[in-house]
Amino acid sequence: MANPWLKKNPFMSMWLSAANSAAGSARGRATAQAKRAGRTATTNVAKGMMDLWTAPLTAGTKKRAKKR
Repeated sequence: MANPWLKKNPFMSMWLSAANSAAGSARGRATAQAKRAGRTATTNVAKGMMDLWTAPLTAGTKKRAKKR
């Protein structure tokens, strides 16, 4: 006698297909957000390092006080 648990089930197939689609979509959004966060962090570090090295070279003049 064949095992009834091994028969094809179209409802389970549809459910698993929908679940896989939703998981793939969520994974894509999470990956994109992680890439954006990494890119932002890298940019901030690069700007910080450039400011650290170039700040003494671009020291501005002191602002004069306004006369009343």
